[in-house]
Amino acid sequence: MKQVSLALSVILAGLAITVVSCDSEKPFGSAAKTAPAATANAPAPASDGALMSVAGSPGQADNDEGVSQYKQGHMDVATDRFQKALKSDPKSAEAQYNLGLSFDKLGKHDEATAAFKQAVALAPANPAIKDSPILKKHLGA
Repeated sequence: MKQVSLALSVILAGLAITVVSCDSEKPFGSAAKTAPAATANAPAPASDGALMSVAGSPGQADNDEGVSQYKQGHMDVATDRFQKALKSDPKSAEAQYNLGLSFDKLGKHDEATAAFKQAVALAPANPAIKDSPILKKHLGA
């Protein structure tokens, strides 16, 4: 009986550690999903700087899939998704900005600069875009 009790204790301790470590791996920006109603529709930056789409955007699914691929380091796939999002919603500053990020990661700096310029033109007041260090580096700001 003591062996069963000991084994059960070890299993429960292991589960507790797993639950704690899983919670610590959640992206820092996940709190944006519980934002007040006034900011609930604003795009939230992913933990690495890529931006999620505004809720209801025609290119939302493609952009958000692109963000997922970007976070996994699949830049070619992410780039394709951001371009597809822009075909659905040419005015998506988030998809344009994310396209710039993925081009930068691919070493395509001229394309990144062009994408960042377009993102700023689409959303000049968006602080997640205009205050981005990587964008400023490309635009010389």
